[in-house]
Amino acid sequence: MELTAADLDRATIPSLVRRMADGTLTSAALTSAYLARIAEVDPLLRAVLAVEPTATSQAEESDRRRAHGRSRGVLDGIPVLLKDNIDTSGLATTAGSRALRVPPREDAELVTRLRDAGAVVLGKTNMTEWGNFRSPWAMSGWSGAGGQTANPYVLDRTPCGSSSGSAVAVAASLAQVAVGTETNGSIVSPAGHAGIVGLKPTPGRISNAGIVPITALRDTAGPMARHVVDAAILMAALEGADCSFTPGTLPGARVGVWRRTGFDPEVDRVVASAVDLLRHHDVTVVDVEPRHQDRIHAADRPAMVAEFKHDLERYLRTRPGAPRTVRELIEFNEADPVELSGFGQELFHDAVKARSLTDPTYREQRRTATDLARRSLDELFTAHRLDVVMAPTNGPSWLARGSDPAGPRTALPAAVAGCPNISVPAGYAGPLAIGVSFIGPQGADEALLRFAAAFEDATRARRTPTYLPTMPERQVSRPR
Repeated sequence: MELTAADLDRATIPSLVRRMADGTLTSAALTSAYLARIAEVDPLLRAVLAVEPTATSQAEESDRRRAHGRSRGVLDGIPVLLKDNIDTSGLATTAGSRALRVPPREDAELVTRLRDAGAVVLGKTNMTEWGNFRSPWAMSGWSGAGGQTANPYVLDRTPCGSSSGSAVAVAASLAQVAVGTETNGSIVSPAGHAGIVGLKPTPGRISNAGIVPITALRDTAGPMARHVVDAAILMAALEGADCSFTPGTLPGARVGVWRRTGFDPEVDRVVASAVDLLRHHDVTVVDVEPRHQDRIHAADRPAMVAEFKHDLERYLRTRPGAPRTVRELIEFNEADPVELSGFGQELFHDAVKARSLTDPTYREQRRTATDLARRSLDELFTAHRLDVVMAPTNGPSWLARGSDPAGPRTALPAAVAGCPNISVPAGYAGPLAIGVSFIGPQGADEALLRFAAAFEDATRARRTPTYLPTMPERQVSRPR
């Protein structure tokens, strides 16, 4: 029943469920393998912020249910990690900040759904502090609570963020699946950098109750996995739905390609390769360019700052022992020896001065950003009769402590418009992973997952992480 690192890396939830059903694997053994993997590998990665002390007993209870014919479904007994901005009763939920040290009183609604599905809550993952909304110059994957998470392919490179630890933990086989959250790229971007699958669902599909917010209008949790089928299974559980996932097919599909040509030659090569593959599988490919991107960004950012202040302060009132206002968070950080050691809190200062949500200027900013984002995508879907829009998710990872380049910024229109967006491994720049994103119409999450699964099957692009210490490629002793 011993599971090697290679076994974990290639395992899917359906394959594990089959083994548990025929008695060749138990949830306790699977959970033990992941806990051992965390102990061995995570000191290199700093992806896991806290391990749930009851993980083993949760797994043993799952095995007892299965033995008595009371399995709760396909996720029963499967270990899941959660981003540390998702409330877990009695276990740290910090959003990366040392200011949120006292655990919340209750589980987030999505955690209740996972427990009801029988999932083993394995622990919490590090993240870019406050969802990358403390400073425009934040270091991706760094938090005061957890330090710097490393990219599993090249350890001195960024994992991106803000769901950094969730992406890295899945890539390095520290859990079968993980939950991230996104407001603007925070699931798909780290998924691209970690060479995994990350789905940003249509907002509202998964409850936001008990998640540290940036803006409740479009924050959403979403699944992160090594395989699309696992992302689909986790997505169903997070919604509280039954999973009846069937992969789609490529022939006959119509795909708009937003190339972002010239951003990076390696990205251009990966996108061109993906286009060639789609055409080889009888997919109609149309080059597209969403309009209004600069105007969307210009209106959206100040609106987000106003929403952040309102929604975060409402959330803070639910947390015992926490600061109650953004101003109190600023004061906490100024007095703390760690919090401001890497970057500042300029967005917090902006939030203190932000407009109220009843202010006409704020309302116009939000209306402008949302309307333009929806128009920028809807007109593409309609004019070209597209099933999805494909775009590069990320460029090659930069130095973790270096400046954060602008990136291809293809997550913005889907995030602001409320459309589902999934990143799938597509290629590599040397040892560094490059993903492509598929954006679908609002509410078309299942169709998007089916298309992504077909693309995944056709490309088989994902590679196991290499754990190189730096660029250029120079091997070191690696985790097994």
